[in-house]
Amino acid sequence: MLNEFKAFAMRGNVVDMAVGIVIGGAFGKIVSSLVADVIMPPIGMIMGGVDFSELAIALGEGEGAASINYGMFINTVLDFVIIAFAIFMVIKGINSMKKKEEEQPAEPPKPSAEEKLLTEIRDLLSKQ
Repeated sequence: MLNEFKAFAMRGNVVDMAVGIVIGGAFGKIVSSLVADVIMPPIGMIMGGVDFSELAIALGEGEGAASINYGMFINTVLDFVIIAFAIFMVIKGINSMKKKEEEQPAEPPKPSAEEKLLTEIRDLLSKQ
């Protein structure tokens, strides 16, 4: 069973997927920071000094009352939009590279030894 697991874990697809998940997680953190620390403060300033991360609707009174944190939801939606756009651009780039690769004319097949011999015979006969 251990050998089966080792064979499964060492497959190229599993390793590639693991690398993608790790990089995706790091990219998600970068985008979250971009939205929360770079994009939202100027938008909040333009809207009259609003801090989106603190926007909430209190559902009760007191310190421990539940609240609907719609400002954080706005940040999360922006995170998603940015990540989705970045993934779209990567896939679009990959597809265009594949398309260019498919459009390149295929190299004509090299003649076989038999075809070369027949060509030589034809050329010799045409000279006579």
